[in-house]
Amino acid sequence: MKVGIKKLHENAVIPKYAKPGDAGLDLTAVDMIDDAFQVTYKTGLAVEIPLGYVGLLFPRSSVRNQQIILSNCVGVIDSGYRGEIQLTFNKTGGVPSKKYEIGDRVGQLIIMPYPEIELIELDSLSESERGMGGFGSSGN
Repeated sequence: MKVGIKKLHENAVIPKYAKPGDAGLDLTAVDMIDDAFQVTYKTGLAVEIPLGYVGLLFPRSSVRNQQIILSNCVGVIDSGYRGEIQLTFNKTGGVPSKKYEIGDRVGQLIIMPYPEIELIELDSLSESERGMGGFGSSGN
């Protein structure tokens, strides 16, 4: 599948897969906004996600070596968004948290299709084995 991408910054790096079979395209930081509680990485890139697809932003596994956590857990890029891809992380170690630097790969982008859902209001739902069991109801 071909997806349009635009460099918004002269140092922007076109994302690529690190290894064959990888699901996520690596995103590289070209700028950083670092404040007391968060750090935002700008990629200098905008994408044209096709209709019927969504771009999902995840942290890389290397985030375990940092003291930051992606603030919205998973970022969502809708097909109509044409702005810069950015990732904001909350600092977990306070102001001096260890974090990525400019030029580091800071996240990954996965583009995938999604179904268009039509919700139908019902008076009751079908029975299931789990039923209304909540957190922990399916075992440890």
